[in-house]
Amino acid sequence: MPRRMIVIAAVAAWLGGLASAQADVVVTVDKSAQRLSVAVDGFTRYRWPVSTARRGYRTPNGSYRPQWLARKWFSTIYDGSPMPYSIFFNGGYAIHGSYEISRLGRPASHGCIRLHPANAAVLFALVQANMQDTQIIVTGDRPPAPARVRGEAKQSRGEGRRPRGFQDIF
Repeated sequence: MPRRMIVIAAVAAWLGGLASAQADVVVTVDKSAQRLSVAVDGFTRYRWPVSTARRGYRTPNGSYRPQWLARKWFSTIYDGSPMPYSIFFNGGYAIHGSYEISRLGRPASHGCIRLHPANAAVLFALVQANMQDTQIIVTGDRPPAPARVRGEAKQSRGEGRRPRGFQDIF
């Protein structure tokens, strides 16, 4: 009898360990702030800048589940643009890495949610390990365009432009 109790206790501990390996992951994208946060089991673990849809495009609001993942993906509609660590959540919409890191923090995409590639890799691994327990929530509006300050240099007047015929030598 004691041996049976030990085996049952060991199996229970093993099953308990498996259950704790799964985590509830909530990825929240706030388009108004151009930020993405990741909560695991109710505790915020990450906050990163993102780029969502620029003017003329849209990133849809809603609550989604990841549909499929691709570690290496290239856009089939936007000139084969690289989309590393893609997490597709609504048809062709995805959260993915972007090499245009200078644009993070402001709208710049055709609708996808762009992240720094290193952050996208972290998120990809987390979602891959918890696919069934991941929720993606997209909220907010596109932030307003920054107001122009009177007296700023204007390209139309030729200020700040290179002279005709100018060539870089580097």
